[in-house]
Amino acid sequence: MSIFILTFAIFLIVVIAMSIGMIVQRKSISGSCGGIGAIGMDKACDCDDPCDKRKKKMAREKAWQENRIL
Repeated sequence: MSIFILTFAIFLIVVIAMSIGMIVQRKSISGSCGGIGAIGMDKACDCDDPCDKRKKKMAREKAWQENRIL
């Protein structure tokens, strides 16, 4: 049982240290490989006709891109 508690404590210390590091650096968590765009896919669902929810999201993104101030 003492090995379990020691292992749990070590993992807890590592997670806390990583959390403090993220807070201090004030960076958002981001991927390292570029996501699905790196393999040539434009969207997660590789279908020809996206669903209504996806169409609404794409319309909002397009409107946001058109209305942003450069």
